[in-house]
Amino acid sequence: MNVFSYGKGRKHAATSGQNAEEQPMAMRLLLACGVIGPLLNIVVLLILGATRPQYNAWLMPDSNLELGDGGWIQIANYILTGALVFGFAIGLRRVLSTGRGSIWIPILLGVYGLTFIAIGIFVTDPALGYPPGASSALTIRGLLHDVFGQLQFISLAAACFVLARRDAADLAKRGWAWYSAVTGLLVAASDVVFVLTFKLVDGGPVGLIARIGIIVGGSWVALLAIRLMSKKVSQVSSASEQVQLARNPETVRS
Repeated sequence: MNVFSYGKGRKHAATSGQNAEEQPMAMRLLLACGVIGPLLNIVVLLILGATRPQYNAWLMPDSNLELGDGGWIQIANYILTGALVFGFAIGLRRVLSTGRGSIWIPILLGVYGLTFIAIGIFVTDPALGYPPGASSALTIRGLLHDVFGQLQFISLAAACFVLARRDAADLAKRGWAWYSAVTGLLVAASDVVFVLTFKLVDGGPVGLIARIGIIVGGSWVALLAIRLMSKKVSQVSSASEQVQLARNPETVRS
């Protein structure tokens, strides 16, 4: 617990001064999960997509990599990525202790992480001719995979928009507000175009579209984690939180 005591505009921090400046190691590790998880997912799916025999990364979504020889690698990738992103969401909740979006941003990114675990457990059905000769009949397992896949993009886009609204209140963070808003729009748009292309366009670049959304969204999560890791604990609080502390001289926050 970090304790701040304010008196007539001056902050008295004797024993807690260092805690207010340096992030605890546990928090830094949780935030680092937000860098490792998304980048791990991107690197693994790009390598597998480029090296898997009879797999076309331009035409086939990343989920198809769960199938066929070596499918366990992508399954493990999803589950590990999800666990790391969920850990990041826990650290994010501790960093964004108050202010606009302090509850919803960690919740949405926590859901985002859990969806990776879910799509790793509920393996996709064969589709678009991969694996060759496999039946493309719809199963409950495949349906659940698709549902969690959609929830993944929705939760990430929503987190982008909520963070954009939070940062828009601070002039120093307007650049990040715009970046988050644009990322949210790109993630949402890539998901819509992906679904339409998959359903309506024979031989369309489904794999490319999916990867655009994955790379754009995953990069945003990683950069957010790096941004928060580079801040001192006292700098992570939002502008609205600082105003609230100034108006309430005797404040204790956990």
